[in-house]
Amino acid sequence: MAGVLIFSENQGLALELLTAANSLNSTAVSACVINNDEQAQALASAGVKVYIVKNNDLVMADVGAIAGAVKQVADKVGADTVLLASNRRGKELAGRLAQAMNAGCLTDVTALSIEGDKILCQRNALGGATVATQHIDADKKVIAIRPRTFESAASAGAGSVEEAAVEVKKAGVAVLEFKSRAGDTVDIEAAEVLVAVGQGLNSQDDLPAVEELAKKLGGEVACSKPVATDKKWLSEERIIGLSGKKCKPQLAVLLGISGQVQFTVGIRDAKTIVAVNSDENASINQMADYIITADLHDVVAEMNKKLG
Repeated sequence: MAGVLIFSENQGLALELLTAANSLNSTAVSACVINNDEQAQALASAGVKVYIVKNNDLVMADVGAIAGAVKQVADKVGADTVLLASNRRGKELAGRLAQAMNAGCLTDVTALSIEGDKILCQRNALGGATVATQHIDADKKVIAIRPRTFESAASAGAGSVEEAAVEVKKAGVAVLEFKSRAGDTVDIEAAEVLVAVGQGLNSQDDLPAVEELAKKLGGEVACSKPVATDKKWLSEERIIGLSGKKCKPQLAVLLGISGQVQFTVGIRDAKTIVAVNSDENASINQMADYIITADLHDVVAEMNKKLG
């Protein structure tokens, strides 16, 4: 392995990628940062050599131009492997960067390991029913890792920041203004406590009680896919699972969720899982640490009462 380069425009995700890169035992790990001095200093404080690109013609919305810049930095540092975050922008960037580097590409990777000269990547397969272990045969590799797969790198204090010059064509995308995203902006991936509802919830009118419970527990409300996409009771930002977010909370309270694999792949890494379901044979019970066989509405009301 010639070297590993990490890149994400999100500082928190970049620190997770640094932990992933360090796990590969490469002698040369470096980071690329674009027009973000604060992120460059944070990564340098975590002990990595940072190459910062400062060029006002680079616009994050122009993913093709960003791919070109990251490729040039990878060439400069001699990196044959680039780690990206497998969020929405990261997945698009992964494909464009792999094409630019003539590299193999894997996205939504949930674990990394080394076997000889191979980087083994674990990914959900067959709709989440199983986990496949795959590797890239190409000499150059682009790997996008799902957020929250690795812990953020801790401060190490031995890194440095160096400016890297790249050739950039003027962006084909012009950013006229930034606006806050309309509607829900919750980040369930960052929540330490999640109260998730499924199709066992009788009505949208029952949501306020669930929201009250989540607030008392210091957490966020999440849901299975049909609650958001079919019933439209909650935003798609709150979906857990293959079609939504992979979450790793300290506590997950799952209300009226049957336990289809498309959901469970997104919550199985929770430290403690409490399943509430009127069906004692519900599949979700197989992965729960605590099982309450009862009507979820009665349980929510009683928990809210006990928590004051």
